[in-house]
This record gives sequence, structure tokens and C-alpha cells, in this order.
Amino acid sequence: MRRSSALSLAAALTLAVVAPAQAAVSEPAPGLDRAALRDAVTVRPNDGAAGVVAEVHKGGETWRGSSGDVVTGKHISPGAHFRIGSITKPMEAVILLQLSAEGRVDLDQSVQHYLPGLLPEDRFPEPISVRQLLDHTSGLPQDFEGAPATSPDEEIERRVEYLTFDEVLRQTLHPTSWPAPGPRFRPGTKQEYNSFGYRVAGKLIEELTGRPYQYEVTARIVKPLKMRETRAAVPGRATPVPRPYLPGYLPRSTGELVDVNVQGGLPASMTSTTGDLDRFISGLFDGRLLGPEQLAELFTVPKGADGKPLPYANGSNCNTGPGKGTACYSVGLMSVPLPDGSVLWGKTGSDPGYRSGVFASRDLNLRAVYSVGASAHRDGIPAVAQRLVVALAG
Repeated sequence: MRRSSALSLAAALTLAVVAPAQAAVSEPAPGLDRAALRDAVTVRPNDGAAGVVAEVHKGGETWRGSSGDVVTGKHISPGAHFRIGSITKPMEAVILLQLSAEGRVDLDQSVQHYLPGLLPEDRFPEPISVRQLLDHTSGLPQDFEGAPATSPDEEIERRVEYLTFDEVLRQTLHPTSWPAPGPRFRPGTKQEYNSFGYRVAGKLIEELTGRPYQYEVTARIVKPLKMRETRAAVPGRATPVPRPYLPGYLPRSTGELVDVNVQGGLPASMTSTTGDLDRFISGLFDGRLLGPEQLAELFTVPKGADGKPLPYANGSNCNTGPGKGTACYSVGLMSVPLPDGSVLWGKTGSDPGYRSGVFASRDLNLRAVYSVGASAHRDGIPAVAQRLVVALAG
């Protein structure tokens, strides 16, 4: 099963933009560096990418662009659809923050209170709060922790599987082929990016509302923000990315590239476009989804008793610079400090064959959305994202 990307973009600010090349783009607006943006979305041989779509907003100006599909040579529309991976996590957080405002859940109450019996008491004796699920301080195990590694061929074949929240919870907490995992650290003492906590959060949403997650995210976020090109996963089915789509490929062990746009996923899995994700982050930051008290949770990283941000579990995954090794995730979002002292907030996400991101300044003056369709297995920050950050910082 997939794991979502949780990588800092701050390191990208130190990287130089490489030589320009040609890409098919819409006409950029004045005030944006059109050459650098055109260059940023152009696929290089070492990118491990088949194609790119991107959208940026700066100082009231807008630019949208795309590369061609380097595998087939076909045009990719700047409005192409793609799989957004863990960019759905802020949406899960928003739903629980809304339920908190409605008095239907207390973020400081324990998971054990709301979902009794879910976490085995012999392995998880300490209470874990709902807020700790959302800000990655729960100490829970990772999805399917201890499972054997998946081969490239297995990943391609298993991409069509659809797993409910209950199935992920059961297979992680009660595995039959490997030792059952325990906590990674005491709740609230460290931060470590954790997708499993959001599977628990998804289950909690369904329990609190009595409705499927897909219904809640559509009714509370997608429809109010008029995200007309965004689709939630279909329960129990594998579905294609709607056309026009950004192709994403995975290589078999033989080297053959397989278009993996048809996938199953999880109840929280979604497809979207750069335009719709821009609508999401804009509507989120400007208060259309949350009141002031709940909105503040998005821009607050967890702190210890000393008032300082909690340490990050491995000391190296959060932002580089002076805050290296400390918490960089809030409830649902991640923070990325820029050299001028300002901060971007947003989220990255990955599904098999896709790596995407959406980030914005708190005042929404600067916003960027990208998605990369893969042509190879790659770890780390997508090179396209690095180039976009450099182009926008220039």
C-alpha cells in the first residue's frame, strides 16, 4: 500500500535553475518570470517524470502551464486531472475542525473515548487525543508497519485495490504475517509524519457523522468551494483519472512503463486539478471553511511545556535551516520557511505514479500548485517543485 510524501521544500530554495527548454504553456501574466516558469515545468531526463502541470499566483497575477507527455509525445492540458494523495489530509482535518466547532468532537478528548477498543490497551495504554492524530504527535505506528517491502511489479498490480478505513486499521494493528506494532514514542512528546493517524481520523469522521467519508468531504468542502473537477474515490472500485488527465507511469521489473491512472485507493483518495486545489487552499485560508478559532489550528505547530516546537522524531525530515529537527506540521498542514522570513503553508501528496503539492502564503498573495506524473521510482522532492520554488522566489 502507498505512503504519502511528507518532504520539506525549503531545500529547494538553495538550488539553481538549470538551462531553459521548451514547454507548452498558457500565456503567463506580466510580473511573473515567464522564462523561469516555462523552464520549471519542462521535463529533464533525470527528473523521473513523464509530464507536469502547474499553476502559480503572485501579486494578483496568474500563470498556468504544462509539459508534454515525454513517454507518448502527446499534449498535456494545463487543466489536466491527477491523483492528489495526501493533499486530502488537510481536508480530513477541516472536517474534524468543523465538527469541533459544532460541538460534536473535542480535539483534546482521546481516541480511546470516541473509538473504544480500537487501540489494544496492552500496546497503547496512554490516551491519544484527536488533535495528536491531526498534528502527527500521536506516536502511532505507520500504515502496515512491519510488512514486507512491495516489489515494483506488486505495486503496479495492487494499485487497483480499494481498502476501507477499517481494513487499514485491522491490517496495521492486527497483522497475521508479521509482529503487531506498538507505539513509536509517547503521545505528545515528538512529531513524526504519520498517515495511519489519518486513517483513524477518517474512521472517526464516519463514526461521528454516521455517513461515509466521501459524503462528508463532498458536502463540507468540494461543493461549498465549487471544486467541480474534484472527485472522491468510489467505494470498492478502481476508477480512472477523469479526462483530460496527467499520465503517471510506473516501471515493471522488465523496464516496461505502465500507465497507472486507474487505481482503487482509500475512502480519502481523490482526483483534482491545479485550479480546484487553488480554490481549496484559498477557501481554507480566507475563512470560508473554518471560524477564527479553528483556522488558527492550521498555522500552529505543536509545542512542548517549554513553549518551543516539539522535536521531530528523526531530527531530519522537517524544514532545513534554524528549525531543523523540530516540528513543522500543524493540524493538517506543513510549514515551509522562506529566506526572507516569510512562511508558506500547504501539503504534498503522492499516489502510485503521482506526486503533487499545494502551498500558499498566509495572505494568499503567493500560491503554487503542481503535479508530476512519474516515469520512474523517485524519492525526495520532485525536481519540478524545486524549480518552481526557485522561479517564484526570483
